[in-house]
Amino acid sequence: MTSAIGRFPKIDPHKLCSSCRLTHVIPDLGKPGQKEAWYRLETAKRRLVYSLLNLDVPVLNKLDDSKDGLSFEFLADPDPDGKDAKPVLTGHADGVITINLAEADSAEREKRRIEMNGPYRTVLGHFRHEVGHYYWDRLIRDSDRLADFRALFVDDQKDYQEALKHHYSKGPNPEWQQQYVSAYASVHPWEDWAETWAHYLHTHDVLESAYACGLTLRPRGANEPKIKAVPRPRPDRPESFNHMIKCWFPLTYLLNNLNRDLGLPDGYPFVLSEPVIEKLRFVHETIGSASS
Repeated sequence: MTSAIGRFPKIDPHKLCSSCRLTHVIPDLGKPGQKEAWYRLETAKRRLVYSLLNLDVPVLNKLDDSKDGLSFEFLADPDPDGKDAKPVLTGHADGVITINLAEADSAEREKRRIEMNGPYRTVLGHFRHEVGHYYWDRLIRDSDRLADFRALFVDDQKDYQEALKHHYSKGPNPEWQQQYVSAYASVHPWEDWAETWAHYLHTHDVLESAYACGLTLRPRGANEPKIKAVPRPRPDRPESFNHMIKCWFPLTYLLNNLNRDLGLPDGYPFVLSEPVIEKLRFVHETIGSASS
């Protein structure tokens, strides 16, 4: 890349693209299935990086900036018969995002989704969620947006490990849908941010693709929203988020009904309450501030 912030540089002297260079650890490609799994992870990561660059979000490589940069490690669980065999945990720490190779296996991922009682679990979703933690550190933690974050997402200073322990032992609040985009978002404000961030990327990218493919919805009512181009977030255009949400609801209505016609689960198994919409607006404004 020619700069940390920028959509798509015209000249790049590197042999590897900006997405591939973010991968610092890969699995053992000599083991059966791991090369194919690595390919699926890289494909999802490339789509993530495209979205971030398209939104003008800063993407720094940890090789260039060891303090604030980003890197990815793709690791497989060790042999269960080995000594001290501990499973690889997907997560983020200090700019390093670790993804368990098992998430690239559709059967294993679906098994974990059912075990954790989640409506949605994809490889791309993992990338969007974990990079959300990274951008909380970059764009919120030490910024003038922290007070506004705490007003919406509540105090991030509460004990994270205790919050996780409570969630997995007691489960989420039965009324979580009134405040959160997912049950897991109710664990802690950090997870609430990461889930909301991921959801914003889902929304923006689907709308962008719908518009790029020429999809037009013709509502029966003259005042009902139509699919239009989604402008990139900018601080001086707060109305752009309202436009985005107005386009989003009719599109998800169509998406879910098409899936039901095919006998498939809802493509969009979420309900957006007013508090969740305001959190999405906060993400939209944060991205706009970062790219301005």
